[in-house]
This record gives sequence, structure tokens and C-alpha cells, in this order.
Amino acid sequence: MDSSGPDPKPAAARKSNLPLYLILLVSVAPFIGSVALYLFWRPDSFVNYGELLDPTPLAEVAVAQTDGNTFRFADLRGKWVYVMADSSSCDEHCRQKLYYMRQVRLTQGKEQHRIERVWLVTDGKKPAPDLSSEYAGTYEVLLADRSILARMPAPADATDHIFIVDPVGNLMMRYPPDPDPSRMKRDIGRLLRVSAGWVQVEQ
Repeated sequence: MDSSGPDPKPAAARKSNLPLYLILLVSVAPFIGSVALYLFWRPDSFVNYGELLDPTPLAEVAVAQTDGNTFRFADLRGKWVYVMADSSSCDEHCRQKLYYMRQVRLTQGKEQHRIERVWLVTDGKKPAPDLSSEYAGTYEVLLADRSILARMPAPADATDHIFIVDPVGNLMMRYPPDPDPSRMKRDIGRLLRVSAGWVQVEQ
């Protein structure tokens, strides 16, 4: 019997493997697409309003205070933290930063407990009692020195800006000197939503 004709088995094998190849293609397509977008496409604008920074770890930083206490960002682990720096005399711009941090936090309603506020008092002096009362709930960190400000990148001076520290203790966002509070509100709202399922595991 002549068996020199084409063997039907390879064709059948290729046909049987076709669904597997299609599944594989569907699985890797999103990855290939995302890599292509990253390499070849740059959007004209981004969703976030604040400027994203290279993450700067602050969780292990111990900040010495003039009153003998030590402030650690690690104590606020699990929270989104607004941070500003300014002197205790607190001029109009300083008060504006305090006001925006407080008001934007309040707009988050039942989620506001996930946000903290820190004022790095650059001259190490206690702010006026009426100011502390007006912005109660803000951590007033009386700096013994200004070395912590070196970790807060800014075009001119860190005191110009409001920053955000993420729940694992990384400084990751900076707002312009005269920010739009409604856009700050949208930023923190998105951050709270995307981090709602995060599980913090103590090391």
C-alpha cells in the first residue's frame, strides 16, 4: 500500500491548537499594547492635577523637634498625608495652604479619616494659639533643623508648595504655589478610590 501521500495528522494538530494560540494572543495583547503606548505615545495631558514626583521614602525619617519630641511619618502609615512647610509667623500664603489642606480634606466626607495634615514649622516655634485652634487636627512639627526640607523637591523653595505623602510613606506629589482647591479635591478623591482595597502589611 502506498503511504507516500500527505499525512493528515499535522494539519489536524494545528487545527486543534488554534484555540490555544487565540487564548495566548488575547492574554498578551493588553501587555503588548501597554508597552507600545509607553514607548511610542506621550499624552498631551494627564488625569492628575498635582505634579507626580519620583517617590521619596519618608516612612523611616525621624524628625527632631525643638520641644524634645520626635515626629515620624511612619506613625501616619496607612493615611494619605498633606504636608506643607512654613514659619510659625504664618503669612497669608501660609494660611492659604493650611486652609486648602483642611477644606479639601473635609470635602471627602466619610473618607476624610484617611487623610492627615502636617505642618513642618520651619523656625521651630509654636504657632499662635488662635491659628492652632483654627486648624486643629493639623500636626505641628516644630523643626529643630531644616534638613527634612531637602527631601521635598521644589523649583525654588519647599515652602511654596503643598505635598502629598502616600500611605506607605513616600512623598509622591507636589502642588503649584497657588493651587486650585477644586482640582486638589479631584486628585485626592481619585487617590482614595484607587487605594480603597490596599492592604497594609506590617514588616
